[in-house]
Amino acid sequence: MAARTMEQQLADILTRQELTIATAESCTGGLVAHRITTVPGSSAYFVGGIVSYSNDLKERLLHVPREVLEQHGAVSRECALAMARGVRATTGADIGVSTTGIAGPGGATPTKPVGLVYIACVTPAGEACEEHRWDGDRASNIARTAEAALRLAVEMARRVPGTGAGTTA
Repeated sequence: MAARTMEQQLADILTRQELTIATAESCTGGLVAHRITTVPGSSAYFVGGIVSYSNDLKERLLHVPREVLEQHGAVSRECALAMARGVRATTGADIGVSTTGIAGPGGATPTKPVGLVYIACVTPAGEACEEHRWDGDRASNIARTAEAALRLAVEMARRVPGTGAGTTA
């Protein structure tokens, strides 16, 4: 029997625990949301997603504080956590997952190289943020980030007691 994909594992947990999820994506451009929605029945737990490449959209739709963007930048732990919190608050989902980073080949700085990404997940049971430094090309970096975001969402969702849809803390 084939191993279940991350999106299938996430579907199982969210369905069993009656939880909902929303995505806030920058560097993955909607790939996390796409993968979640490839699972039949995902409308029962996937609220929606926001692809926010611009800082303006991060501020307006995801409520990322301007100070976070000015002091830490869009590619930062602080921004990833604010994006996940913001999409959760905006959509009313139980779980918010976010991605932000530099997929490449351009956009790097001396302190923020190509492949640097932050993935955050916020749930009623807590928050987590991971930093990754991928070494692939653009497509590989995006794919690896989406996989890591789904894995983090699975890990975090397992820690949430089933509380019913739309119950944000």
